[in-house]
Amino acid sequence: MATRIPATHRAMRKEPRQKRSQSTVESIVEAGARVLARRGWANFTTNEVARTAGVSIGSLYQYFPNNLSIAEAIRKRHLDEILRVLPALETEGESVTLEQRVGRWIDGVVALHATDQNLHRILIDEVPLAPREFYDAFEREYHRRYEDFIRASAAPSEKGADHAAAARILADALEGIVHAASRRNDLLSPVVRKEATRMVTAYLLAQEGK
Repeated sequence: MATRIPATHRAMRKEPRQKRSQSTVESIVEAGARVLARRGWANFTTNEVARTAGVSIGSLYQYFPNNLSIAEAIRKRHLDEILRVLPALETEGESVTLEQRVGRWIDGVVALHATDQNLHRILIDEVPLAPREFYDAFEREYHRRYEDFIRASAAPSEKGADHAAAARILADALEGIVHAASRRNDLLSPVVRKEATRMVTAYLLAQEGK
């Protein structure tokens, strides 16, 4: 597992305010993601990121003091994408089964992690990132989405139940499945999707039987 580094070593120097500076930062983060996926954490350097992004090393250092701060920005982008990719619980006017709803949820999570499995593996296993609780706004919204998902899947008699604990358990379980499958490079395996859907569906049905 990756070690932990104090927050002062992983924070950006300043946030970009103008459109041009925002574009520069986006280019650095995108280039950083490509370099990190290709080279791994041990060979991840600010000089190579700057060259790949097409910016001077001085421009890079205006915003990022070191390679760890770039890795944290890559990780934050990934967390933002997670919230964007989680599917809507239901399409208006459409009736879906519990298994279909679960399948769509899993497909959304898998689609994001399947875009660059090597990058996600490196972020999980090699980079000394901050604890995810450092991103408290993400954590609150992420678990709220899972609570809504469980609430929408519950039997009518369970609609008033407290689903917070179940949401955390389900989120942890699904993350574990996705991350482990990504490490094995079989995240897109139909078997993984089928078994993950069966597991989550069974868990939700068990919630109804409490």
